[in-house]
Amino acid sequence: MRFMKSLFLFGAFVLLFSCQSTRKTSTVESKGKLTILKDIGAIPGQDKPRTIRVYTPPGYAESDDAYAVLYMHDGQNLFEDSTSFAGEWGIDEILDSLSLKSNFNLIVVGIDNGGENRIHELTAWGHPQYGEAQGQAYMSFIVDVVKPYIDKHYRTKTDRLNTAVMGSSLGGLISHYAIYKYPEVFSKAGIFSPSYWWGQGPFDQVENVDLPLETRLSFLMGEKEGESMVLPMQEMVQKILDRGHPSDHISSKINPEGEHNEKFWRSEFAEAIQWLFK
Repeated sequence: MRFMKSLFLFGAFVLLFSCQSTRKTSTVESKGKLTILKDIGAIPGQDKPRTIRVYTPPGYAESDDAYAVLYMHDGQNLFEDSTSFAGEWGIDEILDSLSLKSNFNLIVVGIDNGGENRIHELTAWGHPQYGEAQGQAYMSFIVDVVKPYIDKHYRTKTDRLNTAVMGSSLGGLISHYAIYKYPEVFSKAGIFSPSYWWGQGPFDQVENVDLPLETRLSFLMGEKEGESMVLPMQEMVQKILDRGHPSDHISSKINPEGEHNEKFWRSEFAEAIQWLFK
């Protein structure tokens, strides 16, 4: 009986020591870090600096690695329910999981939208009903101010092959504009639920610009978003293919259950981002 008791105590001691040893020697964080930047600068014509949200992957602080970067619009909706309009994408949780499961690591830079001015900032073409477009100034801010700041203060892979842009709805529309306007900066675009109903502008842009052949485009739409959303996206994808862009560098998905909301975009993010950086 004494032998059994001693054996039990010895086993408990070994288990306790093992757990303590693991805790002491493990220095790599299992979760990424979110940093809020409020002083990078303002979009031309505006006085208030734009909030930027930067996600760095697990282990960033403990390594010397450089990382690819994804620039995303509507930063308020990406990481936190408390700042989102209708629920968050859960970008940090998804990327933490991908890092753990497949060692997929990425820096994400979320640019907050301009609130009431969002409809103007995320469009690069004017609209007879909704007014002026300020998307050119908005994207210039990202390319000329935000990206240089991020590349200077974070360990990034600065080249176009490691730089992507992504957004949904009007954010999808401005991501389309970005990849065609700045093919020397971005080589990948996630174009979720793009608002191609806006007008002829993006179709004319495709007609006048040939993307580098290695550029990857990930299109997503929910069938429940309606024909006014689905049909223009299908037309756009076909137009890009007709222009000679390689079909294996275009992903076009229509989810029969998809609706126009963050829950849908969140559910598709992991698949799309891994394909873009394949």
